[in-house]
Amino acid sequence: MIREIMKDEMFLAQKAERATVEDLRVAADLLETLCAHKDGCVGMAANMIGVNKRIIAFDNEGSYVVMFNPEIVKKSEPYAAEEGCLSLAGTRKTKRWKSIKVQYQTAEFQTRYKTFTGWTAEIIQHEIDHCEGILI
Repeated sequence: MIREIMKDEMFLAQKAERATVEDLRVAADLLETLCAHKDGCVGMAANMIGVNKRIIAFDNEGSYVVMFNPEIVKKSEPYAAEEGCLSLAGTRKTKRWKSIKVQYQTAEFQTRYKTFTGWTAEIIQHEIDHCEGILI
């Protein structure tokens, strides 16, 4: 189900709760909402659709990926970036990392580790910030 985009900054500033197997429907809605906004959006976190859970979805070079309970466990090469967000007006400057290693869970709740670089790494960092209640 395509959900409305959350714009309430007080809600968005809350740290998200860990996702569980009961949140699989939320992940499906998140992915469907992201696909509906693909012309202007490359990633979303569950709080952007009004659900305060650690779930993100993003475009990984043409295919969509959903992560449950993602955390950055390693990062290198900081740089300055400027980003926009569907939940917020305008763009803002922020610090990002060129390479990140992420620990996350799959839809089967199996723990995985993967390293991302470049644009995909920037997208993931933005969405994990949402899970932490950090607004760019």
